[in-house]
Parts: sequence; C-alpha cells; structure tokens
Amino acid sequence: MTKRITKEFADLQTEPPEDMKVDLITENDLFKWVVTINGPKDTPYAGGLFLVHVILPNEYPFKPPVINWKTKIYHPNVTNDGKGTMCLGFLRDGEWKPSSRMAAALEYVRQLMIEPVPDDAVDPAIAEEYKNNRKQFFKTAKQWTTTYAKP
Repeated sequence: MTKRITKEFADLQTEPPEDMKVDLITENDLFKWVVTINGPKDTPYAGGLFLVHVILPNEYPFKPPVINWKTKIYHPNVTNDGKGTMCLGFLRDGEWKPSSRMAAALEYVRQLMIEPVPDDAVDPAIAEEYKNNRKQFFKTAKQWTTTYAKP
C-alpha cells in the first residue's frame, strides 16, 4: 500500500490536477496530504486559495480517503462546522473502488467548486439558495472567498 501511495503522490508532484498543488502535511507521513487549490476562474471562488487535507487510511486503496476543507467555503456540499466535511458519493465506502486514484478524487473536488451538486448537499439552506437564488449564492460565496481564502 505504501508503494501505491508513494507512486500516486509522486505522480501528483510531477502532474498535479489543474490549479492544485499537493504536499505532505508532515515530511515523513505519506498518509496525510495538504492540497492547495486555486479557486477556479468564473466561479465565486476565483482569486481564493483553499486548503484541503487528505487522510489516506491504512487500508488505502481498499478504503476511500477522507477529504476535509481547512479553508472555510460557502458551498452546499461542504459543512461549515469547522470540520469541512464534503459530501462526495465517489468517496463513500460502498462506491470507492481500489482502482480509483487520488488524482481523480482531487479533480472531482475541483469540479465540485465549478459545479456544486445541490441535490446531494450537506447544507440544505445553501443548496436551496444555490437552486433558487443563484445571484445571492454567488454574492455570499464571493464574500466568504474574500474573507477566508485570500492568499
């Protein structure tokens, strides 16, 4: 398993997903990563710098990674309880496949910033706003980006 993690981490160093940088949280622990995401352009997150922690379980790749936002983000698929838990079907125990790669998981995270999935939300109020008052959603998300995600 360590060999697989080492290979995936090395691949992400040489070819990171668009607008991302992947590092180890601590130098000697391959199981804990910090990902820096530049907010995608044409989204309310543009101009922001977001930190996400990835924890790979000892059973990886047979068990999915745990991905948490460390930078506050106004998003229907991310909790605002200080834990930054994401709702991603792809990362659920029953849906994660050992053939899945971290590069794909990180791409999915970025795609979620571009296109939230309000029907699979962890924050129903933000999801409702995203669906029914997109202008207000963008305004608040941009304010949070300015407040919490500035480099």
